[in-house]
Amino acid sequence: MKHNVTLITGDGVGPELAQAMRKCVDAIADIEWDIQEAGIEVYEKEGDPLPQRVLDSIKKNKVAIKAPITTPLGKGFRSVNVRLRKELDLYACLRPCKYYPGVKSLLKDPEKVDLVVVRENTEDLYAGIEFEQGEEETKEIAKKIEEASKKTIRENSGISIKPISDFGTRRITTFAYEYAKSNNRKKVSAITKSNIMKFTDGLFQKVAEDVSKNYPQIESDHVLVDNMCMQLVQKPENYDVLVLPNLYGDILSDLCAGLIGGLGVAPGANIGEEYAVFEATHGSAPKYKDQNKVNPTALILSAVMMLRHLKEQEAADKLEQAVAEVIKEGKDVTYDLKPSRDDPSAVGTQEMADAVIAKLK
Repeated sequence: MKHNVTLITGDGVGPELAQAMRKCVDAIADIEWDIQEAGIEVYEKEGDPLPQRVLDSIKKNKVAIKAPITTPLGKGFRSVNVRLRKELDLYACLRPCKYYPGVKSLLKDPEKVDLVVVRENTEDLYAGIEFEQGEEETKEIAKKIEEASKKTIRENSGISIKPISDFGTRRITTFAYEYAKSNNRKKVSAITKSNIMKFTDGLFQKVAEDVSKNYPQIESDHVLVDNMCMQLVQKPENYDVLVLPNLYGDILSDLCAGLIGGLGVAPGANIGEEYAVFEATHGSAPKYKDQNKVNPTALILSAVMMLRHLKEQEAADKLEQAVAEVIKEGKDVTYDLKPSRDDPSAVGTQEMADAVIAKLK
């Protein structure tokens, strides 16, 4: 069956990763690609890193896969990733963290790591409700907060607002339990800092516990985020599906990626009621642009997730198995997957993709 999919080629190393991913998918599935450019170079040409044409394409096709896009640090335009999530109401960020033999890991038994991070995408501190230091509006907001809370905000502070709702929490925790149910997962852990932030994280914990009652067949627990960081490093095999508010989900998904060898092997998806956008979790690495050097695994595995979303289960399984075999053999892999990063036998981005395709034949 042919599927229409938007392909956002990104910037930095994005276009070459998109090329590698696309040829792997084309080798095993029938996809009609709608190619769309977005990112920092588009911003320089069109004044917007995410033009309306990109959103229109996703709304038409319902499914997209996105190569990495640069987010300027501390200045410039806001994250394209955040805009996509808000514009399309992609409320669930899904990040599997599964170890593939052959990838370097600091853990003694990395084979035990098979976690799924489910991160709420639309609320929390990433909602973008910020007030800049020194602005009159910020001073007014600070004054109102002081009056309502009876607590002092230091002069010349920047302020961010952290909204967490019953609706948003119920939606993301239900997603996590439904994912666990559909994928034969045994446990869902809700992660908060509810002992300190009782009215936001406390609400998240309360709603998660309420939702868990609808899934008695799935084990449930609650863990404080700081303790969870330690638990994941020491005993990752004790956990399965993690459901978290936005900020904690972002941080812990990177921690989990570190357990399995890094962001280079960590896929991701942002999913809503109508649309789904799949993406590697790493950045655009502009210093490696046009060097045919960066590991394509994360974006190829994101395509595996996309194929499963499209109900192309057999194609997804074959592509994942091909990636796993190439990594395990350790021959046709990029420099970061070699025992030494200076290994002269390392291959390039496109050559690793070609090795994956060879396994499909």
